[in-house]
Amino acid sequence: MSDSTDTAESAESAESLSADELHALQLERLQWTLRHAYRNVPCYTRKFDEAGVHPDDCRELADLAKFPTTTKQDLRENYPFGMFAVPESEVSRIHASSGTTGQSTVVGYTAADLDVWATVMARSIRAAGGRPGHKVHVAYGYGLFTGGLGAHYGAEKLGCTVIPASGGMTARQVRLITDFRPEVIMVTPSYMLTLLDEFERQCIDPAASSLRVGIFGAEPWTERMRAEIEGRANLDAVDIYGLSEVMGPGVAQECVETKDGLHIWEDHFYPEVIDPFTDQVAAPGEQGELLFTSLTKQAMPVIRYRTRDLTRLLPGTARPAFRRMEKVTGRTDDMIILRGVNVFPTQIEEIVLRTEGLAPHFQLVRSTKGRMEQLTVHVEARADTPAGRRAAAAAELVAGVKDGVGVTVEVAVLDPDTLERSLGKMRRVLDQRDGRS
Repeated sequence: MSDSTDTAESAESAESLSADELHALQLERLQWTLRHAYRNVPCYTRKFDEAGVHPDDCRELADLAKFPTTTKQDLRENYPFGMFAVPESEVSRIHASSGTTGQSTVVGYTAADLDVWATVMARSIRAAGGRPGHKVHVAYGYGLFTGGLGAHYGAEKLGCTVIPASGGMTARQVRLITDFRPEVIMVTPSYMLTLLDEFERQCIDPAASSLRVGIFGAEPWTERMRAEIEGRANLDAVDIYGLSEVMGPGVAQECVETKDGLHIWEDHFYPEVIDPFTDQVAAPGEQGELLFTSLTKQAMPVIRYRTRDLTRLLPGTARPAFRRMEKVTGRTDDMIILRGVNVFPTQIEEIVLRTEGLAPHFQLVRSTKGRMEQLTVHVEARADTPAGRRAAAAAELVAGVKDGVGVTVEVAVLDPDTLERSLGKMRRVLDQRDGRS
């Protein structure tokens, strides 16, 4: 029996678990994880002791709320290997964040962890519409970033043919897609827009390409951006979710049948939603900050990791055994508080995409004028927008943000191809207050 057949059967077996069977499996794995972390990670030993809890106190899933949360700062303070729960000799791979906003966060994987990662990634690609034998163009970055290798090994596990394009060399990416004819592309949504622009620059209709499924992640994106990509590329655009601290991509996946949020692979990752201000567990269906506890990770278990992503948990649909997380459209650390109003980049994106003449390439620039904070939207005009239309588009965007978000912004409409193109995660906010950048 082939590995791809085994992977499909494994996915179907997990997806057919009853609620009671899933909860029993989760509790067994959660209890193991808490003991494993407490015994082998000094940070967790200290945090549990300070909170007055012990792994033996977890007798049901709800008891997890008694345990302390884990933050990115915990990982930074234990750089590089202080959060590992196995000897370094048992670590098969190390990934790390870029460290652009502080000390890098480092994650490790045993061979068993890598197999689990490949399995949940294969499950994700399958749920998105990928099948054994499909060619998968991976345009996520390779290296210490988890995106490229995570997608790569998951596609291979499913039985796909992988094209490891990585990021950059946009014109060459379009040529590879045209010549190799992949059915699936995995990339950030902002870079997919850059690829679509390049198709059109080369006078190639992206809707006529071989691509039929786009699996987009690593940054928040909106329904309007989905419509933009699907309309221009003639493919199904689906969301994938993950973060390196928990595993990498493949923690949750939107299903192509429904496109109604991301099913969480709860046999490996246990989700919670809390009020980000009180830290209390939110009621079912309430929006809050998403937390994850790993259930099967050996090298670096995480307990109640605060993702900073804002979402809500909903019942499963296409994969009824697993709950869905609503599409993430904001993060607590991306939120701008402008004159007392909470502003998220995705709110601006929605308005940009419905404003005639404006392209979906924009950045928010924070600055000060006198004692007042100011927010300026730098947004590109579409290539076919007449020069006389730009002022009207700017005025419409100002009015749309005022009406829809409740704040006054300035707008600068730029020439096409002015803003730096993203090869990975789009840097949506530039902070130039008091000389910051």
